[in-house]
Amino acid sequence: MEIKDVPEKGRFEARDEAGALAGILTYQVTGQIVVYTHTSVEPNFERQGVGSALAQAAMEDARAKSRTVVPICEFVLEWLKKHPEYESIVARTTRHIK
Repeated sequence: MEIKDVPEKGRFEARDEAGALAGILTYQVTGQIVVYTHTSVEPNFERQGVGSALAQAAMEDARAKSRTVVPICEFVLEWLKKHPEYESIVARTTRHIK
């Protein structure tokens, strides 16, 4: 599986050896904040670790670029529970302005 950032589409793509799209993880960047919004895996690639590979690549990219991660995607949120090594770059609280 090859994972590639495609910034013009605002997503990471996972492709198999033949180049077939296996899954995507979408994001939005504002300054040094990246919001991971959705992960999707093609049905014929489910249960093969594609989503996890996408999440790890996205988190490594954020770490390398010194970004703060806001995980909105349910898959990424669940994945992060098993990967506390990324906790230092994840925004876990929000403040409301009155």
